[in-house]
Amino acid sequence: MFLLIIGLVVIMALAVGWSIGANDAANSLGTAVGSKVLNLRQAIILIAIFGFLGAFLQGSYVTKTIGRGIVPMDQLGKNISLYIALVASFGACAWVVLATYWKMPISTSHSIVGAVAGAGLAIGAPIKWKVLLDIFICWIFTPIGAAVLGYIFYRIFKNIFYRIISRRFIKPVMATLIIVSGCYVAYTWGANDVANSVGLLAGSGVLNVNISIILGGAAIVLGIVTWGYKVIETIGSEITNLLPIMAFSAQLASAINVHVYTVFGIPVSTSHSIVGAIFGVGLVKGLRVLNIRIIREIITCWLLTPFVSGIISFVVLKIIMVFIKIA
Repeated sequence: MFLLIIGLVVIMALAVGWSIGANDAANSLGTAVGSKVLNLRQAIILIAIFGFLGAFLQGSYVTKTIGRGIVPMDQLGKNISLYIALVASFGACAWVVLATYWKMPISTSHSIVGAVAGAGLAIGAPIKWKVLLDIFICWIFTPIGAAVLGYIFYRIFKNIFYRIISRRFIKPVMATLIIVSGCYVAYTWGANDVANSVGLLAGSGVLNVNISIILGGAAIVLGIVTWGYKVIETIGSEITNLLPIMAFSAQLASAINVHVYTVFGIPVSTSHSIVGAIFGVGLVKGLRVLNIRIIREIITCWLLTPFVSGIISFVVLKIIMVFIKIA
């Protein structure tokens, strides 16, 4: 039974990684696809490469927060830790897959954090409420900060870019900047979000951090390749029509925003960041260019995410506890 639970924990962690790749791939180069700089296949290849690099090189920062920062998994009994990891991964994955089917760019960070808290409450484990409060505050500022940066960057770049670049070089230079900034977004996404997949795997002691991150990165790549195109369509073209200079401004703003949080080990939403950045650059032209209906639907899913995934993991673990004694 013990080995079976370990196997299921690993499988669910990989499933979360797959769902992250499927839902969040759009956050990196969806804007590049929307502005016609890259086609879908080119974007997916670049996202896979740089997302894995980010996970491998800097994924450990946030992994520690997810694995032990919300519920102290290393201080609980082995069985309790394993069941929390299993059920929280299931709750997060279930909601992310459903949102991806709806083509909604939700936060996998919010989903796993809510699921961990829900599982911890169900089993009576101690919850680090201060850490949760700090994360929640950062969640609020993530889209706001990205929107401010996006607005500022687009204001600056649209005024100076065409003055300093020769007309015949504008198109290739702009395309290069969009691709480079999109790859930077993919890198920071991999660094921040791989923890959502394998933080619990490492925190429960099933595998060490490095092996967990490699497996999580591979699962994310699989999600990008198999189902990543769905949300790319929403990010790339349904929030606002993006000119190349707008895409570059949004991607640079989002990448810097997420990278700062990653260095401090804070699990934030790359979805919130890129949507906030796109909203910011769109504001330069006025609210009329923004698809308010899509934005309203996205925000609704954002607000629901930690509660829905938390409720799923809470209920599932309570049901399991009816039939299995966990100690």
